[in-house]
Amino acid sequence: MPKRGKRYKEALALVDRTKLYDPDEAMELVQKTANAKFDETIEVSVKLGVNPRHADQQVRGAVVLPHGTGKTVKVLVFAKGDKAKEAENAGADYVGAEDMIEKIQGGWLDFDVAVATPDMMGSVGKLGRILGPKGLMPNPKSGTVTFEIEKAVKDIKAGKIEYRVDKTSIVHAPIGKKSFGTEKLLENFKVLMEAIIKARPAAAKGQYLRSVVISSSMGPGIKINPQKVIDK
Repeated sequence: MPKRGKRYKEALALVDRTKLYDPDEAMELVQKTANAKFDETIEVSVKLGVNPRHADQQVRGAVVLPHGTGKTVKVLVFAKGDKAKEAENAGADYVGAEDMIEKIQGGWLDFDVAVATPDMMGSVGKLGRILGPKGLMPNPKSGTVTFEIEKAVKDIKAGKIEYRVDKTSIVHAPIGKKSFGTEKLLENFKVLMEAIIKARPAAAKGQYLRSVVISSSMGPGIKINPQKVIDK
């Protein structure tokens, strides 16, 4: 068992580990357990009743959180000509084509999200082995392969996040910072959960939301009642 620090133990003492909290109550509690000296990120972990090894049970998508994540996101756009200018005007941090591809092949990865126009994907595909494992590969399902470059960049800057079920059937996603306060965190949480519930695959059988846990960067997990999430 790993040794826990004093701050963590103090935070853990605030949580009833046998209880399934209402979303509102959990959102207030997670701010109390976020007792580090920095503005901790608040994250949701959702265990789903799906088998991600089957293609028809994948859960993946993107959603714009109404209050963003509190993080400054660096956006790279692969585009040429007018679409490159559109990306620059929309506020993309980096814009390019083959020059950017070569830069990434050389080891540069100083960005958080990559967007590409469809006509660039033939070239961007070369980066699959580099960007794929890091979750940085542009993908039509998440809206990052599009000719609507201005909208894509502005949505990402405004707080658009991607969510995807992992090998253990869990979706991890940030919903903001401790400093957001209960109301904003709750609104972001509701928008994310609505998207995950709507993304339920037709092939998924039985209970879809198996567990919902919220935590801060350095704090313990707080279990939320899945049924209360569905009801709201």
